[in-house]
Amino acid sequence: MTTSLRERAAACTPAQRRTIDVAISLFATHGVGGTSLGMIADALGVTKAAVYYQFSTKEAIVLGVLDVKLSPLEAALEEAEAAGSTLAAREGLLAAVIDVVVHNRHDLGAMQGDPVLFRYLRDHEPSRQMWVRLFSVLLGDDLDVKARTRAAVLSSAIGAAAHPFVVDLDNETLSVELLDITRRLIFRPG
Repeated sequence: MTTSLRERAAACTPAQRRTIDVAISLFATHGVGGTSLGMIADALGVTKAAVYYQFSTKEAIVLGVLDVKLSPLEAALEEAEAAGSTLAAREGLLAAVIDVVVHNRHDLGAMQGDPVLFRYLRDHEPSRQMWVRLFSVLLGDDLDVKARTRAAVLSSAIGAAAHPFVVDLDNETLSVELLDITRRLIFRPG
């Protein structure tokens, strides 16, 4: 059985969590490929050996970042799945996704175009499975060609939270606008 993202994030020690938090900040500034273990160690004020003690590879740090950043989405997804395929569950899940993205938009802005991070999101099995489940709940159980295309458009619409045109908007205003737009994509797709 695969360990959930939430379980993996919760299993992080305080030192690992500090490393992840520093890595998130550096990834947002320099990208995953542009951030070295030395940079992470310097920002933490420790040696590279201390970073290696917490995470055996840079890949393990990236996966830790994904676990921590995606675990709130997984929690919202599990809640929606438990509620069944009701409109209220779908609405709640959409609102939770937008809330997580909007509140993390400054970190996500620089990272959303990072090809290395995108590859991890696509290839990391717990992450990939969570996205399939999430879009199945939002768009219907059958992720056919139309639904998968709508999922891609929906992802882009939600990802617009980090766009330079809206950087000056407060989180509440941006959340309301994104909810309005994405509801139309999901609930009135025709």
